Amino acid sequence: MTVNYEYDGVTASQELEAYVNGKLEKLFNKYEFVVRADVFFKTENTSDRNSKMKTSIRLSAPGPRLFAENATDSFHKSSAEVINALERQLDKRKDAMQTH
Repeated sequence: MTVNYEYDGVTASQELEAYVNGKLEKLFNKYEFVVRADVFFKTENTSDRNSKMKTSIRLSAPGPRLFAENATDSFHKSSAEVINALERQLDKRKDAMQTH
């Protein structure tokens, strides 16, 4: 499992990386075919305070890459929501792989 982090306008945070690593570890254990994750943290310059912290995650797996992003008032919330969205995508991918 390889996880790469990129920060755009955000200070790197070991605590945030540990939080996301814990969540991603569960995905990697459940879906063995996932080989890599790219995590992007970015602050958006919007007038809405509740959507300034944007998290994007791209997963490398057989077939097209999986991608999800979300913006909320904290990176922890947006990360959790993105990982939930990716888990739904992975379930669909796993079902499609089992039918062949």
